[in-house]
Amino acid sequence: MDLRDVKEFLKDTAKYIAIAVAVLLLITYVISLQQVVGDSMNPNYQDGDILLLSKIHYHLRKPKRFEVVAIKYQNTKYFIKRVIGLPGEKVQYQDGILYINGEALDENFKKMDETEDFSLSDLDIENEVIPEGYYLVVGDNRGNSLDSRFKEVGLIHESEFIGKVLFRIWPLRK
Repeated sequence: MDLRDVKEFLKDTAKYIAIAVAVLLLITYVISLQQVVGDSMNPNYQDGDILLLSKIHYHLRKPKRFEVVAIKYQNTKYFIKRVIGLPGEKVQYQDGILYINGEALDENFKKMDETEDFSLSDLDIENEVIPEGYYLVVGDNRGNSLDSRFKEVGLIHESEFIGKVLFRIWPLRK
């Protein structure tokens, strides 16, 4: 092996190490895969679906209404939910209709259940206004979703957002 071969080998090795580090940084800080567990996001996302998340999204901007997000829950669990209420908004639920700042919210993505109970009484928010830095998140399948409506979850602080769901990567047929 002559000097030229050694230089070529070192150059190739450095290139592969740089690519490996870039992929590792990308997976660690920019994107992530998340599996849907349970039926709380039916009919839009099913149990077992694999989703691609943008982990950097909410470091660049605040969550927006109707975005599907992954959030931290009890240190080890992650939830996939939809952002409905934003900081500073007044949230009310009357006669089966969700109101944001007095206007009925069009939620054509959700699955309705005749027995749906959307009580906001557990939230303990002053004058029904979401505090700064907090968000109301709910599952699309309201009859079968543990979400912000329940005291054990409550409103979600912006620091608990893991990422924005970009799209479903599995199953391929969807």
